[in-house]
Amino acid sequence: MRLNPAFAFTLILLSLMFGAGIVSASWGYALGRTALTGVRQPDARPSSGQANRGDHLLRGAGLVILYEEDILKSVKARIEGNLQETDPNRPNASE
Repeated sequence: MRLNPAFAFTLILLSLMFGAGIVSASWGYALGRTALTGVRQPDARPSSGQANRGDHLLRGAGLVILYEEDILKSVKARIEGNLQETDPNRPNASE
C-alpha cells in the first residue's frame, strides 16, 4: 500500500504544529510561574472590614457637585481672557 505524499506532508505539519503548541504552552507556563514568584494572595479582602463599620457613609464626603452654568461661565471667561473666574464649587451659585 502506497502512502500519498500529500497525506504524509499533512501528518508531518500536523505533528509539528502539535509539538509547537506543547512547547509554547510549557514555555508560557514557566514564564508566568517565574513572573509570579514572590507574589502571594492577600490574607483577607480589603473591603470586608469596612462593610460592617459605620463609617462607610463618609467615603463620599469629599464629593463636590458642580453646576453646569458656573462651569460654562468659567470656561467662557477663560476663553475671553478674563482673569476673574466664577467659583464653580460654591453651592447654589446659579441662583
